[in-house]
Amino acid sequence: MGKYYYLIAGLPDIELDDDKLTYSLSDFREELAGNLTAADQELIDLFYFKFDNKNLNQQLEWPDSDPDPRGNLSVEELADLIAIVRDEDRVPKNSRIPAYFTAFLKSRYSGDAISEEKTVISPEDQLASLYYDYAMKNSNRFVSEWFELNLNISNILTAITCRKFGLDKSLYIVGHNEVAETLRTSNARDFHLGDSVDYMQALLRVAEENDLYTRERRIDQIKWEWLEENTFFKPFDIESVFAYLLKLEMIERWVKLDKVAGEKTFRELVGSMKKGSGHALDEFKRNNKK
Repeated sequence: MGKYYYLIAGLPDIELDDDKLTYSLSDFREELAGNLTAADQELIDLFYFKFDNKNLNQQLEWPDSDPDPRGNLSVEELADLIAIVRDEDRVPKNSRIPAYFTAFLKSRYSGDAISEEKTVISPEDQLASLYYDYAMKNSNRFVSEWFELNLNISNILTAITCRKFGLDKSLYIVGHNEVAETLRTSNARDFHLGDSVDYMQALLRVAEENDLYTRERRIDQIKWEWLEENTFFKPFDIESVFAYLLKLEMIERWVKLDKVAGEKTFRELVGSMKKGSGHALDEFKRNNKK
């Protein structure tokens, strides 16, 4: 890993409540190009794979749609990979394509479940789950813990929402880490995570917030504070570069998302979770009649 004194010293200060973009994600990526070691560049590429996830699903469902330009992979690379897996050909080794892409596609075309647990999550969430599993195995501790933090926050809030609406949370929890497994089995108010997850009480308070826009802001605040705390002693390392990228993403999202649109999006998200799989929920109700 390198030290990036001049790069980081030249970056403008940013705060979560900034209402203007210092850089876009694409601009910052160009700023980093050629200034990082090969190993550190791979960490930045790992972040941008989230946009490749989106593009891969688009290629499967709407191949003529415009891809997100922030991805690492071209449309041609994704289309070739899809064709190879669909035709059951041997996938060539390619360091640009993460292994979880192939696993996702093989599962899709074979009809096998991606994981052992029964879920009703969408293909997008299934691919995101594989992405988190992949990223959490990264040798950089800061990066792996960041992805685990995001997985945990998502799963904890999902479990709370399921409890609120009487849904079977085991159908919606994704991933295989200790927090995910505990959430699937515990019915305690804090899912027996109060002593092991230091942001658990903050999330319980967030879940009580009725204004969904404010709720999402508070979630990002938890993440922002985590980034500040975990880069404090690494001010010129790749961890601080990675954290700056993550902060830019948060600001970019909020600058582009007005409150009315945000409320609509978040309510649609909760609504889709409540609907889930009709068959799965009907079966759940039958099995849980008093």
